[in-house]
Amino acid sequence: MKKLLTLALAAMVALGASAQDAKKEEKKENANKPVFTTIKEHKITSIKDQNRSGTCWAYSTLSFFESEILKKTGKTYDLCEMFIANKDYMERAVLTVRMHGDSQFSQGGSAEDVLDIIKRHGICPETAMPLPGTMQGDSLANFNEFFSVMEPYVDAVAKNKAKKISNQWKPGLQGILDAYLGKCPDEFTYEGKKYTPQTFASSLGLDWNDYVSITSFTHHPFYTKFAVEVQDNWRWGLSYNVPMDEMMRIIDYALEQGYTIAWGGDVSEEGFTRKGLGILYDTKKAQSLTGSDAARWLKLTQNEKKSKLDSLGVNAPEMVPTQEMRQEGYDNWELTDDHGMHIYGLAKDQNGKEYYMVKNSWGEYGDYKGTWYMTKAFVAAKTMDFLINKNAIPKDIRKKLGI
Repeated sequence: MKKLLTLALAAMVALGASAQDAKKEEKKENANKPVFTTIKEHKITSIKDQNRSGTCWAYSTLSFFESEILKKTGKTYDLCEMFIANKDYMERAVLTVRMHGDSQFSQGGSAEDVLDIIKRHGICPETAMPLPGTMQGDSLANFNEFFSVMEPYVDAVAKNKAKKISNQWKPGLQGILDAYLGKCPDEFTYEGKKYTPQTFASSLGLDWNDYVSITSFTHHPFYTKFAVEVQDNWRWGLSYNVPMDEMMRIIDYALEQGYTIAWGGDVSEEGFTRKGLGILYDTKKAQSLTGSDAARWLKLTQNEKKSKLDSLGVNAPEMVPTQEMRQEGYDNWELTDDHGMHIYGLAKDQNGKEYYMVKNSWGEYGDYKGTWYMTKAFVAAKTMDFLINKNAIPKDIRKKLGI
């Protein structure tokens, strides 16, 4: 009996110590949690949710154009992502068939897709088409069934063994697009006035030729244009190539002048947290701060490592990004173009470090209800390219680019 009591007492002491350790860890994590002060914030439209669809490129770019309209006219619009997707997937399928399947057909895309569709086909408000997901009885976009039907259809046409194919596959594919996304209207009424998609695009007050793409890599000469070689840039849209420091100066200058940025880049790294932060972790320096020597660090699971890094919050050490780091990451597939978002402001944490305020399209998710705070180091290292109003570029850089 005495032995049992001793064991029970030891267990209680161990539990108490464990609880104390957990409280200390929680207190430490809370002390590291960012407290943001907004430096500059520009108008954006409401947070959207792309849900189970690979359409971040459409949501982020239309959000950017909605802010451009707000800046220019003061009017708020909700532009239709599914109009863009319907037109874009047909055009991507046509290219895939022309290339006999040697061009990737997928859900992803780029800001160039949105701009090109608007220039040639126009745009409509969200209310002119069925809301995302409603064609399948869902409340939000869900492309799981849609693409499991569409991908093999396109693949079957593109890799057909016939010497000649008919054009009948196009109305068949259009039927799939319309069934899942809704039919794009030829004409609609908005606020009591009739429009076509082209006349509606013209009515929004923007010059669609004002928008240019910016990137920064060394495998092409600076101050020239080239098509960034990633699969989702299937239109081979051209980007102006500038040094990394000038790329960052363009973003900062744009925000100073009241402009926002449609950003495309890599969010697959450990530093892009699901809580709403983007930090360019210096893992080696972080090991000691988390109480983990190299041997112990190697034994941790990926989730354990990520949890320890995230717990450092504003005190997480960051790498200093370089032009060479960007190029190496691009060439070895570490720097990818897996997400599009909308940069609309600048903030600083309690240590004075500056972060870009970035609108995501995952609904009001994370600690900041749909906004992500990404450090300047993270953006410098992880940007693939971005779309911007050419008037938001500093004059000296515009002169170098000839725009």
